[in-house]
Amino acid sequence: MTVIELIEASAQRLADAGVAFGHGTTNAFDEAAWLVLWRLGLPLDDLDAAAQRPVDAAQAAAVAALVTERIASRKPSAYLTGEAWLQGVPFHVDERTIVPRSFIAELIADASIDPWLGAHTRRVLDLCTGNGSLAVLAAMAWPEVAVDGADLSPDALAVARMNVERHGLAQRVRLLQSDALEAVDGPYDLILCNPPYVNAHSMAALAPEYRAEPELALAGGADGMDFVRRLLQAAPQHLAERGVLVLEIGNERAHFEAAFARLEAVWLETSAGSDQVLLLTREALAP
Repeated sequence: MTVIELIEASAQRLADAGVAFGHGTTNAFDEAAWLVLWRLGLPLDDLDAAAQRPVDAAQAAAVAALVTERIASRKPSAYLTGEAWLQGVPFHVDERTIVPRSFIAELIADASIDPWLGAHTRRVLDLCTGNGSLAVLAAMAWPEVAVDGADLSPDALAVARMNVERHGLAQRVRLLQSDALEAVDGPYDLILCNPPYVNAHSMAALAPEYRAEPELALAGGADGMDFVRRLLQAAPQHLAERGVLVLEIGNERAHFEAAFARLEAVWLETSAGSDQVLLLTREALAP
C-alpha cells in the first residue's frame, strides 16, 4: 500500500461515517490527507512528494486507529493532532479553544485591511483571541505595531501564550484577560474580532465536531448578536481617532443588518464571499 492509497481508503471511511468538516478542511480527502501525513510524520504541505511512498502494516494500523478515533469521537482533527494551520502558519490547539479558522487571517495576509492603516497604526487588539492565531499573524504582518490579544477564558489565554512563545513574539504580543473590552486599555488603531456569533437556532443544529468546541466561543444568543451589541457600544471609546474595527460575523449578515441597520459597514471580500467580515470606522460607530 502507498500513502495515496491509504489516504483514499481513509477518506472513504470518513465519508461513509458522515463526519462533519470545516475545521481546516472541507472534504473527506483533505481531512484524510491531514490525518495520514501527520500520523506518518510526513510534511503536511507536500502530498505529491509522499504519495507513492510505501506504507508498512504497522503504519497502516496506526493510521487506521487515528481515523477510528476521529469517527468515534467526532472531535475535529486538530484536537487529535494538537495542531492547526492558518495562512501556512502552525498553531497549537486543544479543547480549551476553538480550532482557528477565521477569515480575518486571509485579510491580514492579502493586505485587504492595509488601506485603512498607515504610519499612525501603532496598536492592534485581537479581541476574543482564542489560541492567539490572529494576534500572532498581525504581529508577523505588521512588525512595527504592538499587539494585544484579549479573551475572557484563562484556558484560552494559556493556549495563546504557547503560540505567542512558539513564534518568538512574547516581546510584541501582550495577552490580557478581558470580558469584551472591559479590561483593555486602548486606544487602538485597529481592533480585530472573531466573536461568538452563532445564533440559538444554528447552535441547536451544530454537528458534533462543533459541539466539541467551547460553547463560550461560539454562542451569540438568540440572533447571534449579543456580544456584538456590547462590542459596538463600547468600541468608540477604545478606538483611536482614525481607528477601525474588523469584525467577523460568519453567516449572520442578515441578523447583523437587522440589529444595526443604521451602521455604514464596509464588507470585505474573502474566499467565502463578501458577507462574512465587515469593517467599521470609528466615525461610523460614533458619528
